[in-house]
Amino acid sequence: MELLMAELTFEGFITKLRQQIRNSYQTIGDNLISGGAKDMETYKYLLGQAHAYQIIDQEISNLLNPKEEKNGQEQDNTNVVRFGKDGGNTKD
Repeated sequence: MELLMAELTFEGFITKLRQQIRNSYQTIGDNLISGGAKDMETYKYLLGQAHAYQIIDQEISNLLNPKEEKNGQEQDNTNVVRFGKDGGNTKD
């Protein structure tokens, strides 16, 4: 086992982690589809787990492949509403 861990690269680790997350997500989905939730509490618990797996997988994806700005332009912040002392409308 130690030999396997020593040879595992970062990319290999991430691949295996994402595969395990997706397998767990699929297992929960199969369980829900087959009627494996005996009551509403169990159903909500499994749904929460599935949602958590989706979020984790998406965050890993975002970290590995950050979205680039179009044409190298800076982000347009004109539609951003800012609250607080310095963020509100100021008059000169």
